[in-house]
Amino acid sequence: MVKVYSIDGVVPVVHPSAYVHPSAVLIGDVIVGPGVYIGPCASLRGDFGRLVVERGANVQDCCIIHGFPTRDTVIGEDGHIGHGAVIHGGTVERNAMIGIHAVVNDNAVIGESAIVAALAFVKADMVVPPRTLAAGIPATVRRELSEAELAWKKEATALYQNLAVRCLATMVEAEALTEMPPDRKRLELSDVTPLSDYKRASGEK
Repeated sequence: MVKVYSIDGVVPVVHPSAYVHPSAVLIGDVIVGPGVYIGPCASLRGDFGRLVVERGANVQDCCIIHGFPTRDTVIGEDGHIGHGAVIHGGTVERNAMIGIHAVVNDNAVIGESAIVAALAFVKADMVVPPRTLAAGIPATVRRELSEAELAWKKEATALYQNLAVRCLATMVEAEALTEMPPDRKRLELSDVTPLSDYKRASGEK
């Protein structure tokens, strides 16, 4: 069961096909769309302004999303927010990806199908054009994305869309085993490829 918090009479909205981990925190004006995945210990604080996570997006473990009263903070359809990233009053447009521990600051806009590299700091008001890579502290636009990178991003997001389905269907609280069973199965997942391997297979450097 999703545990959410109302503030000033405003209650989060979570679509029935979305998965929100029980340890995540949703406060106030938060709208979670269909097929969304919200990971463990994510914090979505809609106590100042509206937060919108659109269809098929994912917000992974330990991410923080917060904003201001004057502007919605939006994760667009098929958006992909990597582990520990912070989105503060920014907009992540459709199919864009924010890398692990990156920060997107106030009023920044990450364009459609753009990627912000891990650990990057996107300054307030910066606009990252569609289908480009931004990296660094502070982040700068480095180049256009390759077709292999765009294809990999699509597959990575689909993996999290499938994870939302798997979690809704099979994730339950359990007690840890005290020893390894001899017939313990592995999680068999197809199409899980690190970006470096994906680019190598496509002939890109």
